[in-house]
This record gives sequence, structure tokens and C-alpha cells, in this order.
Amino acid sequence: MTLLAPGDPFPTLTFDRAGGDRFTVPDVLGGAFGVVLVYRGSWCPYCNAQLRAFQRATTALDEVGAKVVALSVDDEPTTAALIAKHRLTFPVGHSADASAVAAATGAFVDPDGGYLQSTGFVLDPTGRVVVSVYSSGAIGRLVPEDVAGLIRYVRDHAASS
Repeated sequence: MTLLAPGDPFPTLTFDRAGGDRFTVPDVLGGAFGVVLVYRGSWCPYCNAQLRAFQRATTALDEVGAKVVALSVDDEPTTAALIAKHRLTFPVGHSADASAVAAATGAFVDPDGGYLQSTGFVLDPTGRVVVSVYSSGAIGRLVPEDVAGLIRYVRDHAASS
């Protein structure tokens, strides 16, 4: 398993989206800064809080030109219920193959439950990793305020270079 480091290209991964269509990361980010949230499942209170926080931060993330996507191993009905419950407007993938995602991104897989541990990536507009956050358990994850601040810093720093 290889962890993705700053500067690495994010792998091309395709996920099913509740409602029947599919999306491919990083293509769905359309050349914008991107946030990829791998969450443990709809049963995880920390994941629910993170997803709600990113939804509430839509305006702040829009201001820095960031788009968000999320994914888990949850099935389609469970994912659809989660999207409705939190009124998520960003793409959320379901039925992810935990082993394939882990092999491509370095995300940890829970050995007992088979789900992906919380993992987050901030990508630049070219699809390269700016920062990766890996967790081996329930806590340790990206928060929207940090992501917006990081993107502001990266954009300002690039402009002054």
C-alpha cells in the first residue's frame, strides 16, 4: 500500500452515485481545487458530522473555488438516505470497493468491518495531491475551515511566486 503524498497525481477512480449515474475523480472536479472525503459509513457519527460540516461550508468552499466529493462502501439505499438526511449537494459515491480504493489511495481498511477508514485529500486544479489525511480509526479527518484556509494559502502563495 502506498500513501499519496503532496505532488502525487490522484488516481482516476470511478464511483456509482445514488440515482444511477457515475462520476470519476478527479474529472468530476472540473479543474477546480478538490476535496475527496472517504468516510467510514452512514453509521459513523464522526463521518456524519464531517459531511454536514462540508455541506454547511459550501459558500466558503465556493469562494476559494473548491468542489467536494465523498464516497464509502455503503450501498445505494443507505447512501441515498444519508444524502437526503443531510441534504448533501456534492457527489457521494456508494458501494466503493474497499480493497481497490485502498490499493489506489493508501486508505486503511477496517479488518473486521471491511469498510474504509476516514481519509481525506485536497487536490489542486491539475488533480495533484496538496495534502492527504489518513486515519486508522474513527477520528482524524479534514475539516472545511482548514481546507478553505489551505486553498487560500496555496492560491496566494502561487500568485506571489
